[in-house]
Amino acid sequence: MNLLQNYINGHFVRGAREFADVNPADGSLIAEVSEASREQMDEAVAAARNALRGEWGRMAVPARAALLHKIADGIEARFQDFLHAEVADTGKPVALASRIDVPRGAANFRAFADVIKTAGLESFRTETADGVIALNYAVRKPLGVVGIITPWNLPLLLLTWKVAPALACGNCVIVKPSEETPATATLLAEVMQAAGVPAGVFNVVHGFGPNSAGEFLAAHPGVDAITFTGESRTGAAIMHAVAPTVKPVSFELGGKNAAIVFADCDFDQTLNGVADAVFLNTGQVCLCAERLYVERKLMDRFVTALKQKAESLRVGWPMDQATTTGPLISQGHRDKVLSYYQLAREEGATIVTGGGIPKFNDGRDRGFYVEPTIFTGLPESARCVKEEIFGPVCHIAPFDTEEEAIAKANDTQYGLAGSVWTTNLKRGHRVAEKLRVGITWVNCWFLRDLRTPFGGMGLSGIGREGGVHSLNFYSELNNICVKLSD
Repeated sequence: MNLLQNYINGHFVRGAREFADVNPADGSLIAEVSEASREQMDEAVAAARNALRGEWGRMAVPARAALLHKIADGIEARFQDFLHAEVADTGKPVALASRIDVPRGAANFRAFADVIKTAGLESFRTETADGVIALNYAVRKPLGVVGIITPWNLPLLLLTWKVAPALACGNCVIVKPSEETPATATLLAEVMQAAGVPAGVFNVVHGFGPNSAGEFLAAHPGVDAITFTGESRTGAAIMHAVAPTVKPVSFELGGKNAAIVFADCDFDQTLNGVADAVFLNTGQVCLCAERLYVERKLMDRFVTALKQKAESLRVGWPMDQATTTGPLISQGHRDKVLSYYQLAREEGATIVTGGGIPKFNDGRDRGFYVEPTIFTGLPESARCVKEEIFGPVCHIAPFDTEEEAIAKANDTQYGLAGSVWTTNLKRGHRVAEKLRVGITWVNCWFLRDLRTPFGGMGLSGIGREGGVHSLNFYSELNNICVKLSD
């Protein structure tokens, strides 16, 4: 049986005990995972702090950028290893992981290698009323040791999305991947080692949250900052853990995202885009749309067409190239999603399609599959409209006016993403600007430029990632003032 170990100070080490890494497609055991102890967390922090004082701390930006490109080369060279590990851990279709997850893992390192070489900072010539002249300019300094806690839905993509800018800025990192998806973080440690990343710069500690690696990392006094992507309640727990040491945090949390569909939309383009926004990765993407607001005159046609789309999805084995929809990540998460399916019935929803568990009569029946599901008929106050479900599900409701659609879309404690579908470009701009979210797509979804700011409002997070916005979190700005006049 494969054993996934912790990676501390350039070495793979066993922890105090092991836990199971389970394949969500059939419930089979993939590997045993070694859980890091509190003492091993201390060792990882000490190794990272020591690396800051060594070769890594003296490395110039061009050399760091070149190393990031070398890491990207290593991911690409082991593409199939990363692909199989990601698919086994998450159950996502191989066609999806080979198109998005692994390519983005390499692209994140290349993007931030280029950003760090070209990012500029402000400078000012200062003149006072009494004739003093000075030059003020800023320089970037690394935060120090950054704790990175990543989720299970896009393990490699979101891990590298944080590791790449942290290393670009000269930090050392301690990564705590989700206990559900530990494999690609461990593979990345092998790539780091082969690329020549100095010992202590990149560390991986496996485990859980409370009284395990997650809590040990967030509360450790030797860690200078925490970045986390995951659910809002976990973000709140991390904020509590970092409060005594006032660590800076960057959080990308949950969402209950809305898509607004106007009657003048390009129907086929909108149908395909919204179907992706609801069902991609079995709905396990923080950016997925769980609330659809459709202009009333288009409502019946759209519901019928989306029902056909949902029922045409190929739910199956992840390694089958024809599969479009895999399982949920775990039995526990499936129980949660199914509880919302039942709650929707109790709240009076009409089940347009789905609402249960598919039957395969093979090993997939031991996996964690659910049916792609569409609800209608719920009031805006319903829990299934307000709470994030994080599965292949949406609720569709009609609207009559632009103002009504905006008001309904904004009636949430979350504020991560939204989409607007219309051929009226003026309306698209107008509505997009009025949505209280971090990112709004117009006539598209999931289209990303890695230089742009990404993050949420309210329960959806704190801060922005992407391009120089990531650099601004992972570095301290030191202003230098030089008096020029006598």
